[in-house]
Amino acid sequence: MARNRWMDEHFADPYVKRAQAEGYRSRAAYKLMEIDARDRLIRADSIIADLGAAPGGFSQYAARRLGPAGRLVAVDILPMDPLPGVTFIQGDFTEPECYAQVLSALGDRVDLVISDMAPNMSGVGASDQARAVGLAEIAIDFAVSCLTADGSCLIKVFQGAGFTELLADMRRRFQRVATRKPPASRPRSPEVYLLGTGLRPVVSGPES
Repeated sequence: MARNRWMDEHFADPYVKRAQAEGYRSRAAYKLMEIDARDRLIRADSIIADLGAAPGGFSQYAARRLGPAGRLVAVDILPMDPLPGVTFIQGDFTEPECYAQVLSALGDRVDLVISDMAPNMSGVGASDQARAVGLAEIAIDFAVSCLTADGSCLIKVFQGAGFTELLADMRRRFQRVATRKPPASRPRSPEVYLLGTGLRPVVSGPES
């Protein structure tokens, strides 16, 4: 019964209908579209990494915004159908081999890291939240490791246990951190997006 209600709500969702009409793979495309319209994340020459990209909503929108000088590398442990202008790597980017493959495909400059990752929900709230926080931490670590000094990352997170600590960590790593709840995100959903811009310089400790 609960699944039937979810299906009815899903297919009645105006963003789902819009995605079907406009050829987007998922309603998630509109979340990125709305944030991009506000914050101007994507330039024609941007080099972008899309983490946890399948089925491709974020990548599809971002690729349409790029010009010939731009590049988009998407990675997911799940398969994803090809998209024009997108280099897709199937694998776990937390594993060294896949991580190196992603960095090689991106090149020596990364302007934007985007992540709409979420765990497969088990229904156990505390466990699901912990796994979601863990994915967000991995995405932030990846962004910090490869972004240019003035680069940005947009990471999906869920409000709940661990959110305050995650936000504090973002503020330690980025000069500017904003919280975004785009209209395409369902109002009752605890998901929000953290947007970090401008890496803070790494301060080394005193030499011994």
